[in-house]
Amino acid sequence: MKNISILGATGSIGTQTLDVIRKSEEINLIGVTANTSVEKVKDIIDEFYPKYVGMMDEKSKEEIDRYVEKKGLNIKVLFGIEGLKKIASLDEIDTVVTSVVGMIGLEPTIEAIKKKKDIALANKETLVVAGELVMNEAKKYGVRILPVDSEHSAIFQSLRGNDLSTLKKIILTASGGPFRGKKKEDLVNTSLEEALNHPNWSMGRKITIDSSTLMNKGLEVIEAHWLFDCDYDDIQVLVHPQSIVHSMVEYSDNSIIAQLGSADMRLPIQYALNYPDRKEAIANGIDFYEISKLTFEKPDMDTFKCLKLAFEAGKQGKLMPTILNGANEEVVQLFLDNKISYLQIGDIIEHCMEHFKEEGKKEVTLENVISLDKKVKEYVRENYS
Repeated sequence: MKNISILGATGSIGTQTLDVIRKSEEINLIGVTANTSVEKVKDIIDEFYPKYVGMMDEKSKEEIDRYVEKKGLNIKVLFGIEGLKKIASLDEIDTVVTSVVGMIGLEPTIEAIKKKKDIALANKETLVVAGELVMNEAKKYGVRILPVDSEHSAIFQSLRGNDLSTLKKIILTASGGPFRGKKKEDLVNTSLEEALNHPNWSMGRKITIDSSTLMNKGLEVIEAHWLFDCDYDDIQVLVHPQSIVHSMVEYSDNSIIAQLGSADMRLPIQYALNYPDRKEAIANGIDFYEISKLTFEKPDMDTFKCLKLAFEAGKQGKLMPTILNGANEEVVQLFLDNKISYLQIGDIIEHCMEHFKEEGKKEVTLENVISLDKKVKEYVRENYS
């Protein structure tokens, strides 16, 4: 029996992780966290009876307290970032699924690593803002970082059993999002509804906007650099609108190994939670007789400058990816709140990278990452809200 916690249990990855647990007799849910989704957390409590529940919102925490007391359940309800850190590092668990969105996943992940918990990583920002720190800690404590993103899971699977020294190139596939093929002039009057209309994947609002700008792929490039110790010049992004080939690995002999599957996040979640074993299928299979074609395109990094900015931030290193990510989190929220236009997303991020470039040269420590992230976000709010 594997005991797990889920950080962000009511989001897209969290709810699909719950579905994986439902289909397994070997995974036991010990702890969950959420932000304000009280009713969803109540449903989780009624179905799974976790020992620990963490809420980021104080009023929501109080409501769950009352619910647990009314039902007479022996569940400890925790609050805030300390609750996240506690549920990520419980003595009872073996693995923590980090599926919260944004920078908030960093501290709980480091806490879990220090308690020698394996990390089923869906929170890509953790490695983006502090990859050097996180991977060094994981090595120090002998912790496995098991990727949950479909692309990184595909790479992880394609590398299995092979010598990393023979790795020539990582090929990250991208759907291209709702604006594939568009030019900058086509996106001037882009609406929020259009940006949220992803053609293949059902995801949260923030990550859906990131997918439309290709920032999501840029963050995945930085994540792949740290997960697989691969130079940025050896990471290629390929637009693949069918989302069947989830990513590929090219070896020194020019052989390419790919992982293919349906566009269903339950597949990589299931693989991460049961690694190194494979379990009975939870996702639909692929009928190659019904697939008319698989196509691949070069990404347009002039129109979708966020991808270009991510490569630049990764190559500059140190705290520049922290600046990139912090600015992106804030500007995406401004766009979701209808306070800026779509094309301003990339422009503001680029400006922040230039404005904070000297601070971006500082060492990657937890304190520096948290401090600079806060400063960048405050700068964006003050100047663009």
